[in-house]
Amino acid sequence: MHARTSRVRVARARPAVRLEVRAPAKINLDLRVLDLRPDGFHEVRTILQTVALHDTLTLTARPGPLIVRSGSPWVPRDRDNLVWKAGAALWRALGRSGQPTDVAVRIRKRVPAGAGLGGASSDAAAALRALRLVWAPAASARLLHEVAAAVGSDVAFFLRGGTMLATGRGERTRALRALRRYDVVLASPPFAVSTPAAYRWWDEMPGLAERTPAGWRAHPGRLRNDLEEPVVARHPAIGEAVARLRAAGAVRAAMTGSGSAVFGLFESTAAAARARRAAGGAGWRTTLTQTVDASAYARLAAVVRMN
Repeated sequence: MHARTSRVRVARARPAVRLEVRAPAKINLDLRVLDLRPDGFHEVRTILQTVALHDTLTLTARPGPLIVRSGSPWVPRDRDNLVWKAGAALWRALGRSGQPTDVAVRIRKRVPAGAGLGGASSDAAAALRALRLVWAPAASARLLHEVAAAVGSDVAFFLRGGTMLATGRGERTRALRALRRYDVVLASPPFAVSTPAAYRWWDEMPGLAERTPAGWRAHPGRLRNDLEEPVVARHPAIGEAVARLRAAGAVRAAMTGSGSAVFGLFESTAAAARARRAAGGAGWRTTLTQTVDASAYARLAAVVRMN
């Protein structure tokens, strides 16, 4: 008699869901600082433009608290990171109690921090788009926008990208007709500029508020950044970099946001490549990138499932 053997079916563990999403940077084509608000922020009127330079976020669904990590030592972890704060805000907006759970986020940084390029805000917006797919795929775009606007000034802009007018403290956005494509030189010095300090310096030397000039698309050199003058007064190297980009043929060169990075718009890749060699100083980081309209941004910043 042969002994009957039985087969035990072992269930295979399902691989963890992994999502990847890019977080592009921005430049401020124009920035006008207006009145001081009751909440301590300044009213601004700014034209924002996304560029192709980006961070990359990888989100892995797994049991446990929401964690945020990066191989870059200067990137805050967990609750100190705007990505974690955005996740917590979305968690609460979905009506869930306690702390956010079941996702680990890894940030691969390429956008310099503290440079006025919106890296942290873009990371937060990218995380919101991906976390919605993990936690509540049916959540509305309106809910996501409300959460983004509450998290930070530029976060709502990064949900759509392209060319936009931002007002209020930067959270109210309106899409503008797409800017023509430019090659962009970004130059970042080996130091950051504090945003609150930049606005305080502007308060110490206020000028007359002016509107963005008509016809700026044909003549982008007419645009300006109100914060550039007070920041350059403390950091002359920023002004020198802007001057080098203008001398190299940029149709628009300026500091972006509250600094410390500067940008130059060029009509050809060859001209931008030549300017890049002249733009930086000792310790500066230079990057050659391109402007990205809303359609290209939707493709570039789409959430991709990796398994």
